[in-house]
Amino acid sequence: MIEVRDLRKEYGGFTAVEGSTFSVDTGEVYGIIGPNGAGKTTTLKMLAGLLEPTAGDVSVAGHDAGTTEMRRKLGFLPEESPLYEEMTPLSYLHFFADLYDVADGVADRRIHDTLDELDLEHRDRQLGDMSKGMKRKVAIARSLINDPDVLVYDEPASGLDPLTTNYVIDFTSDLADQGKTIVFSAHNLYHVESICDRIAIMNEGRVVAQGGLEDLRAEHGETEYHVFTTVEVPGSVKENGRYRSVVDSMDGVERIRADAQDADGSVVDIRTEESSLEEVFLDLAESGAKT
Repeated sequence: MIEVRDLRKEYGGFTAVEGSTFSVDTGEVYGIIGPNGAGKTTTLKMLAGLLEPTAGDVSVAGHDAGTTEMRRKLGFLPEESPLYEEMTPLSYLHFFADLYDVADGVADRRIHDTLDELDLEHRDRQLGDMSKGMKRKVAIARSLINDPDVLVYDEPASGLDPLTTNYVIDFTSDLADQGKTIVFSAHNLYHVESICDRIAIMNEGRVVAQGGLEDLRAEHGETEYHVFTTVEVPGSVKENGRYRSVVDSMDGVERIRADAQDADGSVVDIRTEESSLEEVFLDLAESGAKT
């Protein structure tokens, strides 16, 4: 559904994105994360056809980025999305439906169905009198007015309160369940971890790692085994009447088991702790900054 090959964007002598290559399958949720200045927004704007790449190729739904055919297949939500504040949600969304040549009856049904799903009640209030969360819901509805196959969302929950944030993230997940292909960036790694099928980590304009969460953990994270024994073994710490040892391999677990048996004890519990997405991200960001 989305193909990106050797994407590059320069501004004068500054390279904002360099050599990015990735693909997104139909119905997939693909998250792009990275520190400020990593090139996330620039990448998403090139996907949406709002910026022309300096080099490389972008294909969205079988069309080159920026073409009229592609834009009819795509919905874009920028991080900052000013609205026409003198309009109401209904007049604003009908305005954009007209731009996409959506028939009046279809537009009216689509608008109300989407606003129902977003739980937006005040549809005749001027946008200038609405909260940031309400405005964000209207902006999301605008991105769906042409019933696109692909959605590109830049920080969809940016600046929202926790309740509205969770609502927007859940709604994004529901869109994927409906078959939409979604690419989005977010600073909240918990949300990325909870709904993304695959993740790209960007740093200094490059995609430094990508894959499913388990793949990223296996390649870039760490696994620790917390082994609890009934007796003290070398390197263990007493906790709540038991002894805890921490090792990084199953060979270490077997060594502790043997040590416990030699001391007339046994292993009573083993708990596995894996790196979180945040830990993987921070490790890659820090290592990239040092090179």
